[in-house]
Amino acid sequence: MPSAPIDAYSLPQRALHWLMAVLIFYNLLFTDGMNEWHHIVRRGETPTADQISSANVHAYIGIAILLLAIVRICLRLVQGAPSETTEEPAVFRLAAKLVHFGLYAFIFAMPVTGIAAYYLGIDSAGSLHADVLKVVLWILIVAHVAGALVHQFYWKSNVLRRMTVGR
Repeated sequence: MPSAPIDAYSLPQRALHWLMAVLIFYNLLFTDGMNEWHHIVRRGETPTADQISSANVHAYIGIAILLLAIVRICLRLVQGAPSETTEEPAVFRLAAKLVHFGLYAFIFAMPVTGIAAYYLGIDSAGSLHADVLKVVLWILIVAHVAGALVHQFYWKSNVLRRMTVGR
């Protein structure tokens, strides 16, 4: 852990944040290949090579998200994180902590349940992954983005800047 307080996330932390955001959005928005594969397998049919390939893209991106999340946690433990801002009321600071905790939990839970469903054939994990967790993840993402925008435009703090350009 760094000895002095830091004002912004490091360049590797910021790069990981945005790379993971892009990968997460891709997998949330473009699920057709995995959905098509799932429906074919559920009907007892054999998927084509293209359908398997399309499902694999979704799976590989999920695995990449999981691996990047591990690296991100390690970087946070080594490099630390900026202290919370004091411009917002305590209830919003608590909400921010809960949303961040939820996001971290879900960047692990989504790939793990996806792996359990796709590679291990655990149908309940697939249902949890595609139905419940996906919806909650969207809610957390909306809350996260809304919080960043409120900081930027209402409280006029440097929170958004810390994760974009740094100081």
